[in-house]
Amino acid sequence: MIMHEPLAFTGLRGTLTRDAPLARHTTWRAGGHADLLYAPADRDDLADFLRCLPAGEPVTVIGLGSNVLVRDGGVRGVVILMHDPGAALAVADGLVYAEAGAAAPKLARFAAIHGCADAEFLAGIPGTVGGALAMNAGCYGGETWEHVARVETLSHDGRFDIRLPSDFSIGYRSVARRDGSALAEIFTAAWFRFPEDDAGGARMRIKALLAKRVATQPLGLPNAGSVFRNPPGDHAARLIESCGLKGYAVGGARVSEKHANFIVNPERRARAADIEALIAHVRETVRGATGVDLEAEVRIIGEAETNA
Repeated sequence: MIMHEPLAFTGLRGTLTRDAPLARHTTWRAGGHADLLYAPADRDDLADFLRCLPAGEPVTVIGLGSNVLVRDGGVRGVVILMHDPGAALAVADGLVYAEAGAAAPKLARFAAIHGCADAEFLAGIPGTVGGALAMNAGCYGGETWEHVARVETLSHDGRFDIRLPSDFSIGYRSVARRDGSALAEIFTAAWFRFPEDDAGGARMRIKALLAKRVATQPLGLPNAGSVFRNPPGDHAARLIESCGLKGYAVGGARVSEKHANFIVNPERRARAADIEALIAHVRETVRGATGVDLEAEVRIIGEAETNA
């Protein structure tokens, strides 16, 4: 770990934790520790924190931890926790503004109250606005970047910029730089453009969508949402179920009997290695039986635990 000088962080307003357990910050409730975990007080505090870091210090960002698997050996460098229940939401000039730390379902409800249509799908995304931007999250026919007018980004040297969708390469569950290289900036806010609608109709659609989620997904058990991307013209859940994998378990991790594209940690005793091994087994089984190579939607970070 590079950082040993506590004075380097004087004046920051967020919460700084060393050797922080990340299982409590991920919806799978599994995984190792972060060398350093920082929960910023707001966007400006985050910028100040990044300016304190030594050049080249590894930085990993998580929101609600709903689309990430942290390996048991933990994450080297800095992990930034972006979820902020008090993140700003506003309407101005026909656009809906949301800070990255806001939960996506909260943005959906806010947009509905203010007479916006087509934002309801965000209620089905169990993550933050920042996470939705970083992976072009979507469900029930909607995708995040279909509605983005512009975004605010923060570089690792603490500089804010405003960028347009044309500055990025945006695909199905993927966002990269225009040249295809990995993102180097952190999304801190976005302005969304939604068509107008009556608030009552939008709220009713959100209610129906959430009822469908409860009926079809294992929301009562620790999970990370859909594990695999849907292949073109098909559904990952259908392929997995067709291979008889519902209920298949590795250690404490199990393919959900309710929805085959979910892996659950029902007794909260699964190790990240169990979950990763189960992901690999499902992928290999589906490829062998159908010829389809499923691509993981969840992000796997950190290092495997060693016995040394």
